[in-house]
Amino acid sequence: IFARLVVRDAKPRYDQFQAVINHWRRKDAESVLAAMTDDIVWHVAASAKPAVVGKAAAAEFIRTFGGAISDSPGSIRWRIFNHSETADRLFVEGVDEFDGTDGRTVVAPYAGVIEFRGDRICGWRDYVDYLTIEKQRKGEAVPAHVAELASRKAQG
Repeated sequence: IFARLVVRDAKPRYDQFQAVINHWRRKDAESVLAAMTDDIVWHVAASAKPAVVGKAAAAEFIRTFGGAISDSPGSIRWRIFNHSETADRLFVEGVDEFDGTDGRTVVAPYAGVIEFRGDRICGWRDYVDYLTIEKQRKGEAVPAHVAELASRKAQG
């Protein structure tokens, strides 16, 4: 009986995604986009908004969403608490926390599914409570249960 050995030259999917997070923290849109395929299908809020399809649409989303985030160092505190990967799919649980250009902080726990083709992201689905984000953007305080979820220790 022979064991099946799968060898993959690519970095683990989590490491690839962590690089995207690091680019995002630096507001390096070009590097974020370079990590995506031309035909990316990105559900930025899967149950609340239609998918962003294609790299041009992803660039527009990054420009708009990123433009509302402060340029101050440390203003983006995106963290991953747990992850699991299989073949070309990565599952993550984390919090996207950032300071807006208006000085308001948004804390959004989420789960995401990221699919890869080769070394680039071809599918990305974020499951997040978009209403909670919008309320915080309008000035409401971070709900206690959201703060509790966000206070957990992040990986690495």
